[in-house]
Amino acid sequence: MLYTAYEWQQRLTAPARTTSALTARALEALPAPLAGLPGPRRLRAACRVLAEARPTHVRPEWGIDAVDVDGRSAEVVVEPVLSTPFADVLHFGKPDVAGQPQVLVVGPISGHFATLLRPTVRTLLADHDVYVVDWHNARDVPLAAGRFGLDEYVDHVLAAMRHLGRDTHVLAVCQPAPLVLAAVAVMAAAGDPAQPRSLTLIAGPIDTRVNPNRVNAGAGRHPIERYERLLTTTVPARHAGAGRRVYPGVTQLTAFMSMNPRRHVRAHLQMYRSMVAGDEAAAATTRAFYEEYGAVMDVPAEFYLETLQRVFMEHDLPRGVFTWRGQPVDPAAITDTALLTVEGAQDDLCSPGQTEAAHALCTGIPAERHHHHLQQGAGHYGVFAGARWEAEIYPVVRSFVAANEDAPVAAHAR
Repeated sequence: MLYTAYEWQQRLTAPARTTSALTARALEALPAPLAGLPGPRRLRAACRVLAEARPTHVRPEWGIDAVDVDGRSAEVVVEPVLSTPFADVLHFGKPDVAGQPQVLVVGPISGHFATLLRPTVRTLLADHDVYVVDWHNARDVPLAAGRFGLDEYVDHVLAAMRHLGRDTHVLAVCQPAPLVLAAVAVMAAAGDPAQPRSLTLIAGPIDTRVNPNRVNAGAGRHPIERYERLLTTTVPARHAGAGRRVYPGVTQLTAFMSMNPRRHVRAHLQMYRSMVAGDEAAAATTRAFYEEYGAVMDVPAEFYLETLQRVFMEHDLPRGVFTWRGQPVDPAAITDTALLTVEGAQDDLCSPGQTEAAHALCTGIPAERHHHHLQQGAGHYGVFAGARWEAEIYPVVRSFVAANEDAPVAAHAR
């Protein structure tokens, strides 16, 4: 039902968007004296805003062809090194650069493509050999590929870390923090030689009982069966994942935007004003953000529901009852992986303290290898993108990775 309603809405509004786009192009083609008049400028700007105001399931390109390394441009070649029906592990290789620390970036499955982490990846590439877990849109994954819940997510993280080997630093952004921490704990308990040298957790819900916010309060308001009934749906027959139960990406996008509706309205009004004023650079910045923000992917229903129940409702990991494949998971087993947590002081999705809680769970890590950074002035997205990420947070991450690149490895982890 959700899918049908969304697709009908898209069909019904398509003529208005198409007409707006054509009108904007026609106004752009007017002779200079006419095009510069206030009336045509305002109408053109309004038409462009209307034409572009829609979600899409089109996966954005990474668009990282080169980065600056030590003052020179280095080509970036993106290719998969490991693939499953649910994800690719992409290597952002730099053929002319060698010897940099290896970093695996693990992002969320929360309604957006991994390309939302483009600013994170671009910044990391200057000093690191970067790999990214690129999750697939659930509506494109055939039902025959099987289920995908928390166990399967941990499986994928384990496979990626084992493929890359011991000399890896893992960086988990937002939602996957507890699952990546669990994966490292599984490896530690087994004495797996591929345990990462360091683990950085950025704005992730390790323990949402700490400093709870309205997102956390809302998560426990209803029984899980109600969320399943109202918020999950079946992929229609016209898609490759026909029959798969999903939490639609457009539903998550709506939830995100409803948290700060005034902010999004202001942003679109400012984009309109920028276009009217002829400030295309400012308008392009806002447009690029919303093109990425509006590119949505569906989430496997079992992953969404298990995350909601086990991470946000029942707090399995901090309560010591989290399991993977029926096996108890204890972060205290981690002894050889350094831990850095990063939080934004103004984060309204993952409150300060919720990620830092990982340190209290990882009692096996020596005190000198525990580090925490609270970034003043940063909200949720500001901890992995934007000026504060680049100027204040990234230097902390870079120094932490470098400090643990040659750290000694305990005998049982070799």
